Amino acid sequence: MEFIWILFAFFCGLGAKTCHLPPSIGYLLAGFILHFLGYQANDNLQAFADLGITLMLFTIGLKFNIKDLFKTEIWFGSLAHTTIWLTLTLVFIKLLVAASIASFIDLDFNTAALIAFALSFSSTVCVVKLLEENGEMRTRHGKLSVGILVIQDIIAVAFLVMATGKTPSIWALALLSLFILKPLINKVISHAGHGELIPLMGFFLALGSYELFEFVGIKGDLGALLIGMFLASHTKASEINKSLMSFKDLFLIGFFLSIGFTALPNWQMLGVSALLTLLLPIKFILFFALFSSLKLRCRTAYLSALVLSNFSEFGLIVAALSVKSGWLSNQWLVILALSVSLSFILTNVVYRYAHQIFTTNNYFFKKFERHTILAEDKFEQPCHASIMVIGMGRVGMGAYHALNAHLDKKVWGIDADRDKTIWLKSQHINAYYGDADDAYFWESIDLTKLELVLIALPSAKDSISISEQLHAANYQGKIAAIARYDDERELLQKSGIDKVFNFYNEAGVGFADESIAMISVDKLN
Repeated sequence: MEFIWILFAFFCGLGAKTCHLPPSIGYLLAGFILHFLGYQANDNLQAFADLGITLMLFTIGLKFNIKDLFKTEIWFGSLAHTTIWLTLTLVFIKLLVAASIASFIDLDFNTAALIAFALSFSSTVCVVKLLEENGEMRTRHGKLSVGILVIQDIIAVAFLVMATGKTPSIWALALLSLFILKPLINKVISHAGHGELIPLMGFFLALGSYELFEFVGIKGDLGALLIGMFLASHTKASEINKSLMSFKDLFLIGFFLSIGFTALPNWQMLGVSALLTLLLPIKFILFFALFSSLKLRCRTAYLSALVLSNFSEFGLIVAALSVKSGWLSNQWLVILALSVSLSFILTNVVYRYAHQIFTTNNYFFKKFERHTILAEDKFEQPCHASIMVIGMGRVGMGAYHALNAHLDKKVWGIDADRDKTIWLKSQHINAYYGDADDAYFWESIDLTKLELVLIALPSAKDSISISEQLHAANYQGKIAAIARYDDERELLQKSGIDKVFNFYNEAGVGFADESIAMISVDKLN
């Protein structure tokens, strides 16, 4: 990657952060500025973009349970949305044709259907980045959104197969042998240890799966996603994912820059792309209505619909293929690139206030919730436990065990990952499913039975949000939280949290206390 790209990406990303926007918006802007200044993308930038997408899909797979795809709200919700969306968007385009709007006048039915199809997908890159930045990948709405994206990716691959005439070879059947080889693959992963081989192994698995699937005539990116899902049950899946996070974020900068290098727009193209963004509220309403009708809680339906309300980078792939095949004019490639960019910006800006909007208007959204909700979305509360640990990761588990050693059965933990809570219960740990950032969660439990809440989450933003939810629900007990940095500690204390522990300092204090205790025991003996 050329230094000029890094220079503009850094300062535009820094500018976006200064304006309290995600850096990815700055990267998009950097691409358009560089293109306007006369710079051109080369093969290196495209290679960075492709590598970023491959790593992202592989890491999504590592955190995804394939059984989730068979849930009605995912497979039916995705297929129903695509079908209804195509109909509504075709009607919208025909109205623009009837109004003699430029760029739409000469569109025939097939071309209009192609544009509607390109706009039906939500952006995997945008959605996953948002969920990761907000620590929501393993929440109910996070898993639902990712499941929808996976189904959409499968539809996308099916389209590419039909459009290009490229069908999988007979050797694709040999991929089934991976199930036989899985014990051997697991042993190799375990043998890699915990050092520098972990990220290298992540690259090997992600790129190796890409090349393997391409070799048998299946889209490589889909292969990276499927192999990630195939290995998600391994104990090192989380470690591999964390080792690839920084690399993935770095390479994805190339993707955002490449959108800006697609083509330079004129005012007419900007106007048409702005018209297409008017479809985003329709996409939101359609997703929300479908999820609500499938008996999801209104908050889950709302957040999932909001984060999915954007256009996908796949639209650019469809447009490029269509231009090459003579189905679309070249200007539509530019229009779709602008529409995708605008949708990224709008989703990032609006989702920043998603929880605040829901809290303010929860009674309105509650009207659309079915009287009977899915069993998966119901909460439980142990009546005998008065201390709650939020977030059953390594820190939360450590706090749980330490407290439980002194206060047997008085401690319970909650986590937004239902699969994790099921596993924890199998290990005889008093863990329950619940999203502590959800106001309805606090309304559904008896807060008078709680005396102490420990927020063991790495994100200061999440801890502040939970503290606000507790105070809004009139919680009268004490709140403790962890912080990684001193400036975060100050923010947490100002938010009303009674005690904030610096993660690194307290780990050192605990280590020292345990060591001194060992010396004291030795002297007594």
